[in-house]
Amino acid sequence: MSERDGQNGDGNENENENESESESEQSNLDENTNTNGVSDETGSGERGRIQSVLERLARSSAVERLSISLAALVLSMLVGTVLILASGRMTTCTTAAATYFGVGFCYDPVMVYDRLFFGALGDPMNPLFRPFQGEFAAPFRRGWSPFNPAMAITLRETTVLVFTGLSVALAFRAGVFNIGTQGQLIAGALASALGVLAVVPFVPSGIVGTFVLVPIGLFIGALFGGLYGAIPGILKAYADANEVITTIMLNFVAAQIAFYLVSVHFNKPNSSVIETADLPAFALIPSVVFDPRTSFSLIAFAIALVFAVGIYYLLEQTSFGYDLRTSGLQPDAAEYAGVDTRRTIVRSLTLSGALGGLGGAMYVLMILGNFQDGIPAYGFDGITVAILAGNNPIGVLFAAPLFGIIKSGSIVIDTSTSVPPQLIGVLRGLIILFVAMPEFFRLFGRRIFSIDEPRPAATDGGQIDE
Repeated sequence: MSERDGQNGDGNENENENESESESEQSNLDENTNTNGVSDETGSGERGRIQSVLERLARSSAVERLSISLAALVLSMLVGTVLILASGRMTTCTTAAATYFGVGFCYDPVMVYDRLFFGALGDPMNPLFRPFQGEFAAPFRRGWSPFNPAMAITLRETTVLVFTGLSVALAFRAGVFNIGTQGQLIAGALASALGVLAVVPFVPSGIVGTFVLVPIGLFIGALFGGLYGAIPGILKAYADANEVITTIMLNFVAAQIAFYLVSVHFNKPNSSVIETADLPAFALIPSVVFDPRTSFSLIAFAIALVFAVGIYYLLEQTSFGYDLRTSGLQPDAAEYAGVDTRRTIVRSLTLSGALGGLGGAMYVLMILGNFQDGIPAYGFDGITVAILAGNNPIGVLFAAPLFGIIKSGSIVIDTSTSVPPQLIGVLRGLIILFVAMPEFFRLFGRRIFSIDEPRPAATDGGQIDE
């Protein structure tokens, strides 16, 4: 062997040693990350397993998630049917609502689920359309319109849930558990109502006032929601505070501060409830197509769609989205690649809070027309929406309507059947529970159909090689 060859041989040996050391370090990094779900610096154990589950959900294909959701929905309905029939046998009634196998039941599960799903859409199905019995009448009920009040209520709930679902999903993609969307929604809603009331005297009424006040109200809601979301972000990034604890506690803080401010300083005169003064009609998001009494606006729904697409573009096509995704999947690798993980945490929670605040502003400017104490738990529902959507902003557009239908359909069941509201709450909870735990169905399906285990995430921002 020549001297040059010897030098090359030594160089190759050194390169091989360096490669072996790099592979060993990378293997250790991957092992620490993939077995625990997160690196040792960011925690392990229960939190690591939860993050591992979220990562696997994020990698699921659209067809797989749709199949899982449908299977979960069917199973929840089967369990709910058993509960309805059992409750119907334990209840006293003069006339049986349904008879199966010669046994009468006070509650009919077919009617309950028909009201739950189709009632939320304004009962579109023609009762004479029974293809399984050989009757092929028109599938839709005569006179049915998609612009009916029930549909408006469903879309109204969906609009707010899109914002809260996006808020939670964006934080999850950054590896941060934002349980505080409810508090950020309250902060945004209160700030939006008070901000618009303060600006109203300086703005002309009519369409000009609408063009000025609605954007101002949305901006104020996003601003205060973002600032409120930045608090747990700063605490986590620079004080190593657990964001789950801080965001949960900040939910209570926001609710109590809102209660104090409205009840003591901004309460509507002569009102028996805790609420601010009403906003003028021209300060609200105008209704389009639907009846204004339904408190739903297609404009607000369109804004929600735009934000969902915008967040998807932000996550997938921008450098900020790259930093955010890499920080969420492999924080050590992201930091090694030059990503400022602390700044990314603060930015992600600020943006997440801004989306929650926008949901609160929508609730005030579209639904209520003022701020009232006791805002529904849209923020907590957003957690389930985000998990069901696999933390994908586009998936949120499909998960939010499901919850909108369930919430709206529950009201229809309560008003059109004799089923007690407690049982309706159980059925609603069952659907949410089953649909929100797709990992169980993934594990079940993997055992039956021998589905391949997902491969480890690459360090290029979570893109998986096909």
